[in-house]
Amino acid sequence: MSVVTANKGHELFARACKLIPGGTQLLSKRPSIYLPEQWPSYFSSARGVEVTDLEGGTYIDMSMMGIGACVLGYADPDVDQAVKAAIDHGVACTLNAPEEVELAELLVQLHPWAQMVRYARGGGEAMAMAVRIARAHTGRDKIAFCGYHGWADWYLAANLAEDEALDEYLLPGLEPRGVPRGLQGTALPFHYNRIDQLKAIVDANPGSLAAVVMEPQRGAQPEPGFLEAVRDIATESGAVLIFDEITTGFRMTHGGIHLMLNVNPDIAVFAKAMANGYAMAAVIGIETVMQAAQSTFISSTNWTERIGPAAAIATIRKCRERRVAQHLIAIGSQVLEGWRKAAAKTGLELHTSGLPSLCHFTFEHEDELVLTTLFTQIMLESGYLAYNQFKPSFAHTNEHVRNYLTAVKAAFSILADGLKQGDLSERLKGPVAKRGFYRLA
Repeated sequence: MSVVTANKGHELFARACKLIPGGTQLLSKRPSIYLPEQWPSYFSSARGVEVTDLEGGTYIDMSMMGIGACVLGYADPDVDQAVKAAIDHGVACTLNAPEEVELAELLVQLHPWAQMVRYARGGGEAMAMAVRIARAHTGRDKIAFCGYHGWADWYLAANLAEDEALDEYLLPGLEPRGVPRGLQGTALPFHYNRIDQLKAIVDANPGSLAAVVMEPQRGAQPEPGFLEAVRDIATESGAVLIFDEITTGFRMTHGGIHLMLNVNPDIAVFAKAMANGYAMAAVIGIETVMQAAQSTFISSTNWTERIGPAAAIATIRKCRERRVAQHLIAIGSQVLEGWRKAAAKTGLELHTSGLPSLCHFTFEHEDELVLTTLFTQIMLESGYLAYNQFKPSFAHTNEHVRNYLTAVKAAFSILADGLKQGDLSERLKGPVAKRGFYRLA
């Protein structure tokens, strides 16, 4: 690894902010979340778990791995080969790409409860599609939801009536500007493992609930009977049960995590890991619900291009053949345990949580944000893209973990000393990071 201290990335991001609102297309990629004025911001190449910035500095990514999309690692040769073959045969055409059918058959094979599939190219639009289908099927408007589900109007409508409705799911103070006021009262939040809250929503809105939308599991384990009760409530109320598997899909098993939890939805939504970073998303579901897509207008030219399905087929096959989910769990479990041991050895108060394939930690201290920023700075100087989250990939090896945890121990020692000396902020070489994208539910 080689680290370059100059910062072309910071200069380029400053230019981007003059041209692109927010500087980037994704909130989770804003450098201010990680290390303001020091984060490399842009990459020139990425392969495996190694990232090269604009100045030739190289880093091992022990953080977000393409915000969880690159489950096999960057530039996986098998997926890229499939994509290059697709390009060689033509990406767009008046006719349809046969890969659409092959992928649909594969997804239904992995999820025997489902019979039909529609495609998009991003998670947010796929969730909007799923909600549209549910509303079309039921003829109802209201959505009960738990957790984070994207940027679309149906979701942000939760903040039309109550400014803080989404504060426990997203960044506090999220504004619903641009969302039609007519959607007020159509998005109704409840908390994970709080079946009483979902029951209250159903009781207060008899005959008007189109869907129950949630991740089957993210951080906390489902309490005994919780998911089964959600399933029963959706069935009894005539609502469509939608499982958002955009982040969890293909990270704990070969398909949706709901397969491990033995509760089937009416619709499940996938994106991110299903195509290893290529733009691809899928909405799968039972035929009686999915056929409602024919009664409304859901259509887009770029949902028919060839690259996404080709990448997804290659990714899913490799995930199944190489037992990728088991590898992610093993690597993530090592990191979780390493964080705990490093914290215990240095005396830092640390809370770890999440699935092993989607794990994170929080410093339990009033200077938590300063500690996290300084940790990222120290790790960057040691040649790592590191944060208080880790999304393992198939390209991460035991050696990567061992070397990373050695660096973590050294970083935690510096943090502990900074707390003891009372000079944490003075050790930062730039501003404190802004609150990142996080979920409390």
